[in-house]
Amino acid sequence: MGKKRRGRERLENCSSCGRAVPRDKAVEYSKRTHFTTDMKGNDNVTYTEFKDLYYCISCAKHRGIFEKKKQQARRKRERDMYG
Repeated sequence: MGKKRRGRERLENCSSCGRAVPRDKAVEYSKRTHFTTDMKGNDNVTYTEFKDLYYCISCAKHRGIFEKKKQQARRKRERDMYG
């Protein structure tokens, strides 16, 4: 049989402290990097990259990512409920 891990999640390393955290327990945060040359004309080059970062619960709480996600979910629920 193959090397499937039934019943066990893949481990992700925390981007802040390096702790190994199961993927379902880790907080996923999409970071956007945006570079531009700010030239007026046709030579303007824009580059946007999205990078998925994984944080353990304690680092996400310390950086304020975890609470922001909860607030965003609450705001989205209220928006869906009222129209």
